[in-house]
Amino acid sequence: MSFEGTPESHLPAAHAPEQAPARKGSWVRILVYLVLICALGFVVWRIHQNQLATAANTAAQAAALQGRPIPVQITPVEQKPMPIFLTALGTVTPYMSVTVKARVSGQLLPVKFTEGQLVKQGETIMVIDPMPYKAALDQAKGALARDEALLKNAQAQYNRYKALYDAGVVSKEIMETDASTLGQYQGAIESDKAAIETAQLQLNWCTIQSPITGRIGLRLVDPGNIITANTTNLVIINQFQPMAVYFTLPENQLPQVLHKLAAERRLPVDAYDRGDVQKIADGTLLTADNQIDTTTGTAKMKAVFDNKDQSLFPNQFVNIHLVLEDRPNALVVPSAAIQTGLQGTFVWAVDTDAKGAATARLQPVKIALAEGQVTIVDSGLQKGQSVVVDGADRLRPGQIVTPSAARQRNSQASSGQGSGPGAGQDTGQPASPFASQSKSFQPQTQSGKGKHDSRAKQ
Repeated sequence: MSFEGTPESHLPAAHAPEQAPARKGSWVRILVYLVLICALGFVVWRIHQNQLATAANTAAQAAALQGRPIPVQITPVEQKPMPIFLTALGTVTPYMSVTVKARVSGQLLPVKFTEGQLVKQGETIMVIDPMPYKAALDQAKGALARDEALLKNAQAQYNRYKALYDAGVVSKEIMETDASTLGQYQGAIESDKAAIETAQLQLNWCTIQSPITGRIGLRLVDPGNIITANTTNLVIINQFQPMAVYFTLPENQLPQVLHKLAAERRLPVDAYDRGDVQKIADGTLLTADNQIDTTTGTAKMKAVFDNKDQSLFPNQFVNIHLVLEDRPNALVVPSAAIQTGLQGTFVWAVDTDAKGAATARLQPVKIALAEGQVTIVDSGLQKGQSVVVDGADRLRPGQIVTPSAARQRNSQASSGQGSGPGAGQDTGQPASPFASQSKSFQPQTQSGKGKHDSRAKQ
């Protein structure tokens, strides 16, 4: 049976009109993707162009700033004697402190001192009712008189019987009995003398005298109270001249201190107030303890101060400066001039050419010691060289600057000091911010990362 010419033979031709729209839709999508890619590329290009423009603008501004002088404050490097010392927190302690107690019991009579009074050694400060002890002394003296009379009679009787014994009238037994009686009375005499000394001693102890020279404190017992011997605390006396100060140092600093102490015998010690600004007194290092505290790794030191003006008071906290040596020609700069970067420690030095133009230069330095507002420099600077102390945050190597003298922080002006000639005036010379301060220094560790402060805030 033949199927030629039937409609089924033309089926592929019937689907041909449906493929054309499909191809058209794919071309539209491709066109949309191309448009989006072009738009994205344009945005990226614009962003890149804006970044380039911003960088160029920044470079132009930097170049403009590079050419425009930057105002800075400078100060010269000074060369002068500076001390090298260790710092610690110390506690003022009386050189001697005595808690007065009664050595006999009895009623306390009115005291002989005023609270807070300076008393001398041997001065009477309190009296205990002496009547019972005076009566005991009289009783002991009466017993001595009685025994002396009995001894005199026994001595005479012994002498008689000894003569009779020598003549062969009495027996040896009677003579030995009399000799024994004589010895008993002699022993009683010695006992009576000891009783008298004891009674006299207790009577003397009724008068309480100051064992040291110092300042007497507040009385702890009022007159009229019955006090017990060697038990009741009556008053405390502290010696003020001299005065001792105890402080601690880390064990790694102990060898150099002991070496200096053994070589020089006297190491100067300065005591400063809580703010470590005002010097209170100066003294010397007496000794170090014979052991290191294993819990803190520190060694206790004892310094002695004359304290003639009594500026040091017991239990007062002070900042101790233990001077190890003096550098006669130390190069000193303000600590504000010291900068730290990837290249290490440096300062901004200001050089002036023949035309008077000043430029900033990065100068590496080696720090020896640093304390507070001043720093000692080992190398990298010379005396009289100008360094920047303010305005260094905007500097670059070769930057043109307009230098001005650094002014002191007028901390004394508010307290009415520093009103002498030239105070507050600009003399045209750089003023040193450490010209009149008596700050001292703490040696840095070997790694160069600052000082160790042993005055732990206690």
